[in-house]
Amino acid sequence: MAGTIPLSLTQQFDEFGKPLSGALLYVIQAGTVNTPQQPYQDAALTVLQPNPIQLDAGGRVPQFFLADGYVKVRLDDKYGVTQLARDGILVIGPSAGGGGSGGVETTTLIQTGAIQPFYGVGVLAGFVRLNGRTIGSATSGASERANSDCQALFNFLWNTDPALVVSPSRGVSSAADWAANKTIATPDFRGCAIAGLGDMGNTDAGRLTAAYFGTNPGVLGAMGGQESRLLTSAQSGMPAHGHAVYLRDPGHAHTAYQPTQTRNDGTSTASFFAFATQQATSTNTTNITIGSVPGVANDNATAQNPGQNAAQPHASIGPTKLVTLYIKL
Repeated sequence: MAGTIPLSLTQQFDEFGKPLSGALLYVIQAGTVNTPQQPYQDAALTVLQPNPIQLDAGGRVPQFFLADGYVKVRLDDKYGVTQLARDGILVIGPSAGGGGSGGVETTTLIQTGAIQPFYGVGVLAGFVRLNGRTIGSATSGASERANSDCQALFNFLWNTDPALVVSPSRGVSSAADWAANKTIATPDFRGCAIAGLGDMGNTDAGRLTAAYFGTNPGVLGAMGGQESRLLTSAQSGMPAHGHAVYLRDPGHAHTAYQPTQTRNDGTSTASFFAFATQQATSTNTTNITIGSVPGVANDNATAQNPGQNAAQPHASIGPTKLVTLYIKL
């Protein structure tokens, strides 16, 4: 997509109110000192416009078009004295296609770096996906988007999040790295929900803490939390409860010895309890066992609570619906 900036088709005057006849308007890449940004004569961005653009005798700027994004401009009079210099000017569109009565393209109303959820999975004009892939210039070899319209986002990400990887290495400035055709990784939001920073310019609300979030919740781009969690014994917080215990007694016998007395003639023996001395019974085990199943088990274990299994991770995710997250170029 393409658009223009408010200087197109305007008349420019010096400090004394005289038209800036023959003045030169330089269109420069945003965030750089003097790297040219190519203007075009047509909305399709096929017919080149000279850069600098020369104003006519009445100080009028011809119509020109630019690729979406941000630009820097410098207006010098015919003697080379700078009359106007501004950086970070938003290119407003659309300038082509569509139908209807024209107007401002909705994507240009969103600032570079703004995140946009979209119910789709493909490429979205004016945006790139937040998938951890790289952006850069047309010759950078970036994996998500390699195009000149990535410059504003490249500069924004480079200066906003120093943790984002610049390849092959981070240089002294975003402008220098862009000019060197380096790439920068986009923030990786794959499988992630979005939450506010712990402080966001205020004192930390304490709703997220490093102990549970897993990292400092006050750092832009920090990622914490996890899909599931396996509780330790200390974390289980199990309420007081009881277990059934089964006692098994199969029964047992004791051996008793009857006292005896022999007759005087020695021919027979009979029991004479009345005259017997008391005898002790022999020792015997009880065979009582404790088990987890009534009547049969002897595993010396308590019964398991219904539904109790070996420890398994449990989900820690609330209801979630998935879309693609994009960031504005």
